[in-house]
Amino acid sequence: MKAFLQTARLLLSDLASSLLFLILFSFTRNAALSAGFGMLLGVIQIALQLGRRKPIDVMEWMSVFLVIASGTATVLTDSPRFVLFKPTAIYAIVGIVMLKPGWINRYLPSIAREVASDVATYVGFAWAGLMFVSATLNAYLALNSVLGTWAMAMTIFGIVGKFV
Repeated sequence: MKAFLQTARLLLSDLASSLLFLILFSFTRNAALSAGFGMLLGVIQIALQLGRRKPIDVMEWMSVFLVIASGTATVLTDSPRFVLFKPTAIYAIVGIVMLKPGWINRYLPSIAREVASDVATYVGFAWAGLMFVSATLNAYLALNSVLGTWAMAMTIFGIVGKFV
């Protein structure tokens, strides 16, 4: 349970600026204000880690870069669509990384690596496929739906897709 809570905390931290954007935009309908606060939170999170001399993971750098890039585009255009596309970029990048055979092995117990390495390779490719499907769905919804529909559909798909 401790490992699950740690993972959940890290995921919440990674998504904090996007969640702040969604909450603020839901209440204010002001894309520029919401994106500005989301970018500020992303920069503050990195600054706190640097101040504490904690290592910053590659995914955290990528996330803050995407927060700043999509947030800046949102502020300049006053359109929330750029922030909604952030998960598409993340899913696509992660999917590309997951195309490397054996990426999943570091997450498996040693007995599973020894007994089922070929199965693990196929499961890794299946995860990559899920990431590409997620990227495509997110892009479609970001272009063709309202914020509430996008948020609900991506939340449900994210949970159900990874569970299945």
